[in-house]
Amino acid sequence: MAGVHFLEARGPEGTVVYAIGDVHGRLDLLARMHEAIAADRARRGADDWLIVHLGDYVDRGADSKGVLNFIIGAADGDERNLAVAGNHDLAMLDFLKEGTPDGLFVDYGGKETARSYGVELDFSSPASFAASHARLVEAVPQSHRDFLQRLPYSHVAGDFFFCHAGVRPGVALDAQLPTDLIWIRREFHQHVGLYDKIVVHGHTPVAEPEVLPNRVNVDTGAYSSGILTAFVIDGTEKAILSVGHEES
Repeated sequence: MAGVHFLEARGPEGTVVYAIGDVHGRLDLLARMHEAIAADRARRGADDWLIVHLGDYVDRGADSKGVLNFIIGAADGDERNLAVAGNHDLAMLDFLKEGTPDGLFVDYGGKETARSYGVELDFSSPASFAASHARLVEAVPQSHRDFLQRLPYSHVAGDFFFCHAGVRPGVALDAQLPTDLIWIRREFHQHVGLYDKIVVHGHTPVAEPEVLPNRVNVDTGAYSSGILTAFVIDGTEKAILSVGHEES
């Protein structure tokens, strides 16, 4: 069978790669994960490293603003901190532009996201909503909007393809549609064939990380479970790194 199997897949030579699942406003867990990664790098004595954040930085949790500040600061401090787009991240951008009182952002944690910027969204009347939306637009720094607008949809390292949701089977990895990379579920989850690379993703919360022959899902529902998970690649060695067990 053509394609790369998980057991044979290897990361880039001399570089330890960490892929962090959906954060959803849990700045506390994200900060702890970066501390755990720093300790893991020191233990491994790695020549080089790469951190890939797999999207959905905002909504649901209490500190979306803090999460974006953290990731932007990490990327500014070292370009080896990368991030790809999630559907919730782009939904936030859409909400800031369009200001509709329904949709993904409003229905799945937009109120919490707005509160992290010091704004209470008010749905009591169209005029109240419009005014609160305008306050949020004013409160979100341009640096946050620029960051979200520039997010790539995927990243490749070694035998691994990193994206938020997954890929459409039968379509070359370099020809995937952005909508599939941030939204796909059923067709991707049901596909058992191998891809040209192992797909590392989040988007669909699971109780335990899923490690399958063709993909790895590290979204352990941090916003509700209190557990944030990362997938670690060191040559042919693969491991799972989690933080927050004692809080869950």
